[in-house]
Amino acid sequence: MKKILFLPLFQMPSGHHRAADALIDSIQNSDEKIICKKIDFLSYWNEPLEKTIGNMYLKWISSLPKTYHWVYKRFMYEPKDQQTSLSIDYVNMLGFEEKMLELLKEEKPDLIVCTHCFPSAIVSRLKRKHRTSIPTVNVYTDFFVNGIWGKEDIDLHLVNDESMKRVLMEQYDVREDQISITGIPTSDDIVSYSERHPSDKKHILVAGGSSGVGNILPMLKSVRGNARYQYTVLCGKNDKLFRELKSWNLAHIQPVGYIDSREEMNRLYERADAIITKPGGITISEALKKRLIIFVHSALPGQEQYNLKGLEEKRLIIPLGDQQSEHEIALILENEWRRKQIFSRMDEYLASAESSAKTEIVKLMDEPAMLSIQPG
Repeated sequence: MKKILFLPLFQMPSGHHRAADALIDSIQNSDEKIICKKIDFLSYWNEPLEKTIGNMYLKWISSLPKTYHWVYKRFMYEPKDQQTSLSIDYVNMLGFEEKMLELLKEEKPDLIVCTHCFPSAIVSRLKRKHRTSIPTVNVYTDFFVNGIWGKEDIDLHLVNDESMKRVLMEQYDVREDQISITGIPTSDDIVSYSERHPSDKKHILVAGGSSGVGNILPMLKSVRGNARYQYTVLCGKNDKLFRELKSWNLAHIQPVGYIDSREEMNRLYERADAIITKPGGITISEALKKRLIIFVHSALPGQEQYNLKGLEEKRLIIPLGDQQSEHEIALILENEWRRKQIFSRMDEYLASAESSAKTEIVKLMDEPAMLSIQPG
C-alpha cells in the first residue's frame, strides 16, 4: 500500500479542502492500493490558534478589505524577489519546519499533495535543505500563481492553463516537464455538461461561497418585487442571509443552506442556465465544467480579485456593474450570439487541459523511481 498525504490549510470549508476531497474520492474509488489522508497543517501545529486565526481572517476581509488586499499583495502575490523577508523569518521563528517534519515522520507518506501555498512553502524549504526527499505536488486552486507556493523544489505542478505554466517557467525557472495543465480538480459527482431542456423561465443560481460571504443582497433586492427569472440562492453558512431570504416568502427566490453533498450540488447545476457568484477557483471550475454562463457579483480582497482579473482577461465571466440589475443578465441570457461566443471560449479553455490531476498524481505514485523527477 502507498500513502498520499494531502495538505490544505484551515478547517473551515474552502477550495483547498474541496480540491483535496475531490482528488481523495477519485483516487480511492479507482485504486485500492493507495491510501489518502488529509490533514490541516495549521490545526496540527496548534488547533486552538487555528480557530482563532480562521475567525480573524473572515472578520478581516469583511471589515478591512483594502488592508487585507494590500497585505495579500505585499506578502503573497508578488514574486519572492519583491517580497519582504519577514514571512520567511516567521517560518523559522514559529517552528513550522520542525512541526512539518514531525508530521511527516508520523504519517510516513509516499507522496505529499499541497492544495494550499503555505504547506507547499514549508515542504519546499525542507526539501531545499535536504531534510526530506518525499515527492511533492502542488495543486493550484486559483487562476494565478502567488509568490508563497514552493516552486523549484516541488516535483510536480498541476496548473489551470498555459499562462500559469509560463509564469512558473519564466519567473521561477520550473522545468516544463514538471508542469501539467489539468485545471482545478472538481468532484467526479459534478458531471460534465449535458444538454439542457428548455423551460419557460430561466433558472439562475446565486452563490456567495461556502462561508456565505459576498455582496449578494443588492442583486436580490432588485428582483424582489418582480423578476423574469427563477433564483436559487446558495447561502452557505450565512444563517442571517438564509433567514432574511426565507422571510421574504417568494416563489421566485429560494434560499438554500450549506450543501455538503456534491451530488446535490450537481442537481442544482443541472437545473441552472447561469450562476451569479464570486470568483472562487472551485465554484468557477465547476460552473465551467457544467457550461453555465458565469456572472460575478463581487470579489473578496486578495486571491479572488486576482482570479477576477485573470478570468476577465480570458473573457470567461461577466462582471456585474454596481447596479447589479436583472437587465444586465438579460442582455447576455437573451442574446444567442453572445452566449455562443462565451460557450466557445469555455470549450477552448477546457480543451487546453493536457491531463487530469488524478491521472498525474497516480502516474507519479506508479513511477518506479519517483525521486528521479526531482530537480538536481
